[in-house]
Amino acid sequence: MDMNRQVLDLFLLALPIACIAWTVTHEEVFREPRDYCVKKSKTCKRLLERKFFYLFTCEYCFSHYVTMAMLAITGYHLLFTDWRGYLLGGFALVWIANIYMSIFGLVRVGLKKEKMVADIKEVELKEVKADTPEK
Repeated sequence: MDMNRQVLDLFLLALPIACIAWTVTHEEVFREPRDYCVKKSKTCKRLLERKFFYLFTCEYCFSHYVTMAMLAITGYHLLFTDWRGYLLGGFALVWIANIYMSIFGLVRVGLKKEKMVADIKEVELKEVKADTPEK
């Protein structure tokens, strides 16, 4: 596979990795299992158990496991055709996926801030209208 195709695949394969890792570690649909994992990651007696459950609460950690699954499914490799290509490809995919998640997190915070500002202005407008006597 030529280098241009490998780089294109790198950026494309990182998208579903980021999506899966973000969804499992942040979105409401997985809140209950995530809350369970957070609790277990803090209360389990054995270190290995705590670390296992922590993996499902951290998007960076979880993205490594999603990447391993994606590598197994797609056979993607970077630069080399042997195990070194899988290793390099895996770490590159994790890195790009985490850049995507960081950008998404920043955009999401910006959107939430804009919504909060709009909600505050709406409440203030309603208060002004309520305080204004009708003629």
